[in-house]
This record gives sequence, structure tokens and C-alpha cells, in this order.
Amino acid sequence: MEHAEYVYTSGMSESDVDGRLRAGEHGVLGLADGDDAYAVPLSYHYDGDRLLLRVSEHDGDGEKGKFIETTETATFVCYEGSATESWSVQVRGPLREWQEDVDENTLNEWFPPFRLFDEAVERVGFSLYELGMETVVGRETVE
Repeated sequence: MEHAEYVYTSGMSESDVDGRLRAGEHGVLGLADGDDAYAVPLSYHYDGDRLLLRVSEHDGDGEKGKFIETTETATFVCYEGSATESWSVQVRGPLREWQEDVDENTLNEWFPPFRLFDEAVERVGFSLYELGMETVVGRETVE
């Protein structure tokens, strides 16, 4: 690494990880089916006790669902960064569909507006999944 530019990072405290998760809205969920990997950007809600992910369902699109079914341990990463300052939080654990009823007003409070990509609103539905927080690791740059 003699000629590569770099910055040092260190682990984050539990309270810093908690603060980053509470302040964030988006991350990337990593799933797997054997040797085949799949990653998807998702919105999330963290309340200090649980991490909920909003997963869209499209007519005829079952790829996310297939990978969710085959993944024993999912990984969710949220992060922010520039060339000199950055942080990331990685959460690993089992993914389970969340069965509790939540009204639309609460969902709109918990999650930012959904980004549509050439889909008709009527053809998109949502399910909530809870990611078991078995391992939570945060890193950030240091001076």
C-alpha cells in the first residue's frame, strides 16, 4: 500500500451504531442461493429494538422472494462516505416476514417514499421483513 491513498478506520461504539441506524433510511440487502448472490437497495426502519426492511413485490417478479427463501443469514449494510470521511454499519442475521399489522400512516412515518422504476403503482405491493440483529458491526474513519 506504499502508493495507495488511504484513511484509517475504527470500530464504532454501540451508541454511535444505534444513532447511525436511527438516522438512516436506505441500505443494501445481500442474499444468497448457494453460490449465487443477490443484492438489492431497500428502505429500512430501525427503532432501537428491531430492523424492518420494506421489500417490494411486483407482478411476475419473484427473484427477491426466491433469494429470501434460500438465505439463512442475510447481510444488510447502510453507509455514507466521501474521500476522507465515512462510516458503515453491517447487520447480519436471519430474515423473517414481519406478521404484525401496520396501518398506512405508520408505514409512511417509518419509511421514505418508494421509488418507482417504470412500474404502475397498482402493480407494486410491499411486505415487511425483520432482520434478526445477530451481528452488528460499525466502522468509521478516524483522523
